[in-house]
Amino acid sequence: MKNFQCSCGQALYFENTCCLSCNEQVAFDPITFQMGPIADQQRCKNGLDYNVCNWLVTESNTNFCISCGLNHTIPNLLLPNRRKWWKSLEIAKRRLIYSLLWLKLPVVSKQESDGGLGFRFIEDKRSNPGVFEEHVTTGHYDGMITINITEADHVRREITRQFSGELYRTLLGHFRHESGHYYFHALVQQGGQIEKFREMFGDERQDYAAALEYYYANKFTMVLDHDLVSHYAQAHPYEDWAEVWAHYLHMLDTLDTAGEYNMQQGSSYSDDINRLLLKWAELTEMMNALNRSMGLEDAYPFILSEKTQAKLHFVHDLIYPS
Repeated sequence: MKNFQCSCGQALYFENTCCLSCNEQVAFDPITFQMGPIADQQRCKNGLDYNVCNWLVTESNTNFCISCGLNHTIPNLLLPNRRKWWKSLEIAKRRLIYSLLWLKLPVVSKQESDGGLGFRFIEDKRSNPGVFEEHVTTGHYDGMITINITEADHVRREITRQFSGELYRTLLGHFRHESGHYYFHALVQQGGQIEKFREMFGDERQDYAAALEYYYANKFTMVLDHDLVSHYAQAHPYEDWAEVWAHYLHMLDTLDTAGEYNMQQGSSYSDDINRLLLKWAELTEMMNALNRSMGLEDAYPFILSEKTQAKLHFVHDLIYPS
């Protein structure tokens, strides 16, 4: 993530809507990747009406920015906490979209194309007895990414993380993981890389529903395969891919941020993959040590095996073909 600066010299952060020094209204331009005074430019309607977005509108015939234009369903804002949760969801989504745009990956809404990308932010009867859905699972289907909005509640999400035995569970992690399912079609299937994918991740043609059912029935007794990036990656080759994809985005954005702060462990998005992995090992070791010094859990509680690193090479080569 880049650092930004107001015209007055004050540092600006990705979520800022105004400069804390000169009080100038500011917004992010996803075309130029710059943040600054709004001037005569149009701010996203979701920012103007609900204060949940700080991006500029960059396309004609719409009142929404590129990120908000992907929305299909938003929470019921008449209910308590829903606007707060929605704002957290949008912040995480914009960080994902920032990375996708920076990597020059296609970001097209389902309104523009049947094969486009869309987002549903909904809940089920466990948090709202008045809705139709009995159980909403965060996931992806045919370009539509669904996020259960209670994932934006820190307490609920932490309870779920502890109950499920997960090392890491964040809103941004959900967005990055589910986007991997979406880009599998464009980069692997349409990119003619399916055979190489199967060599590395396994055969994705195995019954997906049956594989997930088996995983959830046995996950607490399954022996962790340390060659995989996470426990959940064991569920199915699709999930292994999505987990590796998410970790690749974690790595790129965090290393880029470190570089913006002139850390020697920093690295840019387009660096050589071997350099990225070397810097990532150094940076995560330091981040974990810093967290332990503060009495916190490790920021990155994962070990990247040689096989996982080879899969990260595969993802990198799909995005940056030689």
